[in-house]
Parts: sequence; structure tokens; C-alpha cells
Amino acid sequence: MSLDTMTPLQIAEAMNREDNNVVCAVHEALPQIATAIGWCTQALKEGGRIIYMGAGTSGRLGVLDASRVSSIVDML
Repeated sequence: MSLDTMTPLQIAEAMNREDNNVVCAVHEALPQIATAIGWCTQALKEGGRIIYMGAGTSGRLGVLDASRVSSIVDML
């Protein structure tokens, strides 16, 4: 792919195609994702912990998510 020769519309279309690949991959993995959700939910109900690791943006997003976990766990 030569981004320098593409129009803005072509770049946007290429990005959209790639985004669709992610959606399709997640759809195919839904049974495994549901199983993992079940495991995590059960572990949290039994007093388990969530451990976040990350640096930079992923670390900041982990902190943001962690700030909401206790209210979510209370709903389980």
C-alpha cells in the first residue's frame, strides 16, 4: 500500500476495510470471549483480583478502567 499516492478517500476506505477485519475476528472469537467473561465473573465473585499492567496510553487506560471496577463488581 502506498499511502503517499492514495487520495484521502482511498486512505479512509483502506482504514475502514482493516477495521472490518477486526470486527470479523472478534465475531469469530465470541464463544471464547464469552467463556473468559464467565471465568472472570466467577473469579471476582469469589474474591479474585484484576491486575492491570501497562505503560503510556495503555497504562492510563488501565487506571481509568480500574477506577470503575469496584462499582461493576458490586453489580455481579
